[in-house]
Amino acid sequence: MIITVVGGGSTFSPGIIKSIALREKDLQVTEIRMFDIDEERQYKVSVVVKYILDQMNSPIKLVVTTDKKIAYENSDFIFAQMRVGKYALRETDEKIPLKHGCVGQETCGCGGLAYGLRTIDPMVEVIDDVTKYANKNHWILNYSNPAAVVAEACRVLRPNARIINICDMPIAILEMISKCIDNAKEYTKFDVDYFGLNHFGWFTSIKYEGRDIMQEAKDYVKENKTLLPLPFIKNINSLNEEELDRHAAKSWIPTWASVYEMLELFPEYFPNTYLNYYLLSKESVEHSNPLHTRANEVMLSREKDLFDGVDHYLKTGEVLESAFYHGAHGNFIADLAVAIKNDTNDKFIVIVENKGMIPNIADDAMIEVNLKIGANGPVYEQREEIGLFYKGMMDQQLASEKLLVQGAIEKSYSKVLASFTMNKTVTSAKVAKNILDDMIIANKDFWPELKK
Repeated sequence: MIITVVGGGSTFSPGIIKSIALREKDLQVTEIRMFDIDEERQYKVSVVVKYILDQMNSPIKLVVTTDKKIAYENSDFIFAQMRVGKYALRETDEKIPLKHGCVGQETCGCGGLAYGLRTIDPMVEVIDDVTKYANKNHWILNYSNPAAVVAEACRVLRPNARIINICDMPIAILEMISKCIDNAKEYTKFDVDYFGLNHFGWFTSIKYEGRDIMQEAKDYVKENKTLLPLPFIKNINSLNEEELDRHAAKSWIPTWASVYEMLELFPEYFPNTYLNYYLLSKESVEHSNPLHTRANEVMLSREKDLFDGVDHYLKTGEVLESAFYHGAHGNFIADLAVAIKNDTNDKFIVIVENKGMIPNIADDAMIEVNLKIGANGPVYEQREEIGLFYKGMMDQQLASEKLLVQGAIEKSYSKVLASFTMNKTVTSAKVAKNILDDMIIANKDFWPELKK
């Protein structure tokens, strides 16, 4: 069993590979391959990975390569987590929209659309290379953002690809709920129902051992006006970045508080926190610092911690715990691989083509829902129609994402402009044009040349 990690130089790679190693017997994995086009960065990350595997006394062979054939040949699972343009362009994704008074976020709004235009062609290239070299029964499990745009592009351009697109945010929300609710700490055992689009969805049910955890979570949020657990609320100003998990860093505080505001407005379902950027876009901009965004925060924390940790290891032979993140992100993708490998039919929240599951949403919509996963991938289940509010929200977002993919394929300026204009985070078509024109300059080395 061979697993290839694409984007081996990511700060998430040590945590993902630790999750794989912890499931060595379930996965019967004998070899992990790290693959990245940035050799220097990947080497530094691999130092931490090798240390982790040595500390675990893992028998898994580690291969670190920039060669596609070596990376993919006979591979069984490909875990993709590319960040095209790295954090330098994430920073422009966030700051350019904010300059124009719109949401600045890496996967939502114009920032997410810009990131999507950078990622479509590299993702298609990965699919083609994997198809050429890997085990014919391979599965690509894709974390590469923005997952909604990437999933739509894969559907259109490579409809037969053996790929499952995923996101860990719903799991991170469940993990946060488990930290807030007494006697419900095993979030991986929550029985949930969820629907929507990536970073654009709602929990309709959350249960644990027969208890209605969703109502308890709603009550907690109503009482505390946030989904952050009490220790964070009480000590938030004194906690260092290292003492907070990655979804509770300081820039996330308004996001978790927005759950209260969204539930006050629309209490029927429990929202994905990313809906904050669409339902409360004005407030999101007001909470943002256009000169210091989440990209800057990550570069000064998680990125810095990892590479400082490598330097510390090379000097002392010791890797600090703060040097890498391990948690729900790595566990989720590794558990999904276990479900496929062992045909468990366990449920996961995944991004799939609708194909009539939600009757009043387009069949070709790439939706995010909880489904059983087995050896042949997702097992489709019929669902009920959704309410007009949710349908309207989803249809608008789908139009924005589909127009972007069409614009990328056709190299059409007008379709990309229409995509930006359709996005709910944008205040007017003129603002959309101003943002797009600035984005074209920032992404000149990564985007296709758009024709007017």
